[in-house]
Amino acid sequence: MSAIIQMSIDLTKIDKSKLKDGKYLNVSISVNDETKYDNNVSMCYNQSKEERESGAKKTYFANGRVIWTDGSIKVAEKAIQNDLPSGNVVTENDLPF
Repeated sequence: MSAIIQMSIDLTKIDKSKLKDGKYLNVSISVNDETKYDNNVSMCYNQSKEERESGAKKTYFANGRVIWTDGSIKVAEKAIQNDLPSGNVVTENDLPF
């Protein structure tokens, strides 16, 4: 799958307490079928299990649009977590390129 997505992030909405190790921000990006205000992509903070179960509202801070795609979207393969430093993930068919 190939796609290009343009995003506009409102940095004033970034909650610094959400930063992991002071520099990483875990987010969820949603690509929608419908377009609203010329956008069909949104970004919000990842929610904890407790936040999801309690029905807490998601906090959105960016929006954008898909500007190119080859027409196929696939689910990413699940990564295998090894004893690697934070942020490093090895996938099942990790290719050296």
